[in-house]
Amino acid sequence: MPLIALGVTGGIGAYKAVEVARGLQKRGHEVVAIMTRSATRFVGPVTFEAITRRRVITGQWTRGTNADIEHVSVADDIALLAIVPATANIIGKIANGIADDFLSTLYLATQAPVLIAPAMNSNMLAHDAVQRNLATLAGRGVRIVDPGEGYLACGWIGRGRLAEPEAIVAAADACLRSDETLAGRRLLVTAGPTYEDFDPVRFIGNRSSGRMGYAVAEEAQRSGAAVTLITGPTTLSVPPVDQVIRVRSAAEMREAVMSRASEADAVVMAAAVANFEPVARAAEKLSETSERVVVELSRTRDILADLAAWRRQQGRDRPLLVGFAAETHDVIGRARAKRARKGVDLIVANDVSRTDIGFEADTNAVTLIGEGPDEAVPKQSKNAVARLILERVARLLSTAPVS
Repeated sequence: MPLIALGVTGGIGAYKAVEVARGLQKRGHEVVAIMTRSATRFVGPVTFEAITRRRVITGQWTRGTNADIEHVSVADDIALLAIVPATANIIGKIANGIADDFLSTLYLATQAPVLIAPAMNSNMLAHDAVQRNLATLAGRGVRIVDPGEGYLACGWIGRGRLAEPEAIVAAADACLRSDETLAGRRLLVTAGPTYEDFDPVRFIGNRSSGRMGYAVAEEAQRSGAAVTLITGPTTLSVPPVDQVIRVRSAAEMREAVMSRASEADAVVMAAAVANFEPVARAAEKLSETSERVVVELSRTRDILADLAAWRRQQGRDRPLLVGFAAETHDVIGRARAKRARKGVDLIVANDVSRTDIGFEADTNAVTLIGEGPDEAVPKQSKNAVARLILERVARLLSTAPVS
């Protein structure tokens, strides 16, 4: 996994750098934090140590053999240097080649791409000196995440507020993007749960957060694919994809998938679609005074099996069909049986009885089951798991021409 050096400088936005570090980890990156002396006045190094599980670098003169050239070692190891927040001071130093602390020295020593997220008072940001320094850095290829507008620490309202952590994390990912394995492909991805209403205010649902499907959609877009995301109800921020279609029920998801499948090179069904739905929905809210309520359920249509049947009827071998098997016992055996029963190309099996992976967790561990030997994917971030799933999808698609 790529190692990112996160430079944290002395501004109130330093607390948001903690969220940036966490966001980078969720996308599968390793993070080492480098804090200036001023930064430690806003956030303690122990906070970053707890999140990154790495020693935080706070000075250039740490005791020990060759400690005085640690910046060279880090410079060689990192895939990206991100400075969040970037104050007027650090912008001025790196623009003019001043190296008087670890972070500014690292900037000169590394050949990795550099990203900065400026944050400061509006007048400071507009000052000619700061603008010249930013232009100098941009001319060298430094990626700049523009600050936003809003309430500033000084009490002013204006431009200069640190960009939101999600935007900074996305920009950092873009700096590292070199994978175009799905360029020219069209992927249809489903995510999240479905809700099956049995009265106007109550429904039957499941614990799916949508994180795995959103990670697949996000990583597919990053790999060059054109992505349509069909999502059930979630609280997640929508990833940057070509099209987002929101649905609520299994029936709505089936309609959305079946109407678009013919345009896709691959369909990845990561959604936790309800297997059962109420036979009838009450027109009025059921009385809470009832001692017992009986809700009759019937099976929902199996979207993945319907896709496979439609593909056979059409005499097609595309779209490639990828399903998920969320199981609580005999995970591999049940997943293999599901793949054979539904007639799909690949099944991603995961054990949802564990609390550290799967539903509502940021990490996952899965087994890819298709033609040939099973491929175990150890526990890691859902974005990292998504990348491995998509690598398998890309290999399978490579046998067919781009449509």
